Amino acid sequence: MDTNDLDAFVAENLDRYAETQGVFPERLDEFGDSYRSQGHLTREQLYEIAYESSTRSAYHVRKNPAERCREVTRNARAVDGDFSTVHLITGLSGFKAPTASCVVAALDGDRHAVVDTRVWASLERLGYLDGRKESFDAADYVTMIGPIREIADETGHRAVDVGYALFAHDAHVREGTLH
Repeated sequence: MDTNDLDAFVAENLDRYAETQGVFPERLDEFGDSYRSQGHLTREQLYEIAYESSTRSAYHVRKNPAERCREVTRNARAVDGDFSTVHLITGLSGFKAPTASCVVAALDGDRHAVVDTRVWASLERLGYLDGRKESFDAADYVTMIGPIREIADETGHRAVDVGYALFAHDAHVREGTLH
């Protein structure tokens, strides 16, 4: 797909995002503001992020000691590398790679995106990835964020917005159930 087509794809699907069940961009921005100003996230903030992302499993976040939540999110800001950052956050109860991606996307939406099954499927449809995938780890995040950043660079959109567009595209074109 050429740059003009990619730009149109992202713009069209960003417009559709509000019709999906995805994380609210405004909420993610609020969490990012708190994360940057505090230097960490609290257990309650992490619970709220998890609840926005995956209502069913958010209760697991409350099993984490409060100090561990602050420590992990403080350290995640200092770690080099996408794999290490996402892997560190997934060490907290209630955080698999998709929910961890919400944390890194909140912190830096220019470089990171919220990822999940829908994003993977859209990247596969666009020819960036091969095969479908239903569960994700830190290595899969790295696999997805590469093409997301490539699309962001080509179109001038933020990585987080490319992720939202990919999510909305799958929600729009997928037939049948998600799983």
